Formats: sequence, C-alpha cells, structure tokens
Amino acid sequence: MPRPEHYRHRGPTRTTPGVPLSVVHPEDAEIRAVYAEYLAGWNAHSAARQAATLADDADVVGFDGTQHHGRLQFAADLRRIFADHAPPPYAGTVRSVRAMGEETAVLTAIAGMPAPDGTLHPDLVAVHTVVLVKDGRRWKIGVFAATPALRSAPADAVAVLAAEFAG
Repeated sequence: MPRPEHYRHRGPTRTTPGVPLSVVHPEDAEIRAVYAEYLAGWNAHSAARQAATLADDADVVGFDGTQHHGRLQFAADLRRIFADHAPPPYAGTVRSVRAMGEETAVLTAIAGMPAPDGTLHPDLVAVHTVVLVKDGRRWKIGVFAATPALRSAPADAVAVLAAEFAG
C-alpha cells in the first residue's frame, strides 16, 4: 500500500551519501560515552552496569517492544533476562547527536547483533533513538527506544542501514 503523500520525505535523508550526519554537540563525546556504556552493560550481561546509564525515571522500549519504566524496574527485568540466557552482544554506530535544549540531547544510532563471524542478519538491525538528560553534571538516558529496522523500513532501506552499520 503506498504511503500518503504527506508522509513522504522530500529532502536528503541521514543515509544520503555526502550529507553530514551530525552537527557536533558541545558535549558530543560525553553523550556518545553514555550510549557506549549502555551497550557495554548489555554485552557484559550486567543489569547494574546498563541501568547505571539511566535516569531514575527513564523509559526504555526494547527491540521486542517490551517497556521498562524506571531505572530500578529496568535493572530487575534485565537481571531476569540475563539469568535465563546469554543474549548476543550489541554493536552500535552513532549516526547523530543533537541538542534539544541546554540539558537535553537526542542520539540516533544503527545497532545490531553481529554473528561471531562478523556478519549481520538484517532481522537484527535496529534504529536506536536515545533522549539524554543532564543530571547535574552527568548525562543520563531518559528515553531509549529500539525500533527494528525490519518493521520500519522497506527491504532496500534495511540493506542500506546494515551497510552503514558495517561501515
């Protein structure tokens, strides 16, 4: 079914070659480090480490649509997940970091769960949208949403995302 005209994007997209992905945020490195630590917590199967990147009242929507409300609930839910099985590691490529105010930023990334041989299955490619808030002098994740690329984009767009992820 074709999309209505008002949903069609007419300008360059973030996957358009040669178009800059991000205007440098003054605290770009700190914000990217929070996202990297979030993924590192997952990869270490450490609910505490991953939850430490979240604001107390954070909302997280996982790849499967599971919703977690608050840092403590998120940590408890992840402890149960990690107790039952060892999920594959995540790898992510930050596409952009931009300010939404003095103490709010949005980070977007392409993420996936590569196989041990480095191949990336298109069904495991996701777009991460992360809203970060300044908590004193530190950035924390206020909202984290993982959107499966398979459900949100045509097959050719998923291939472009997978290629961008692979670098």
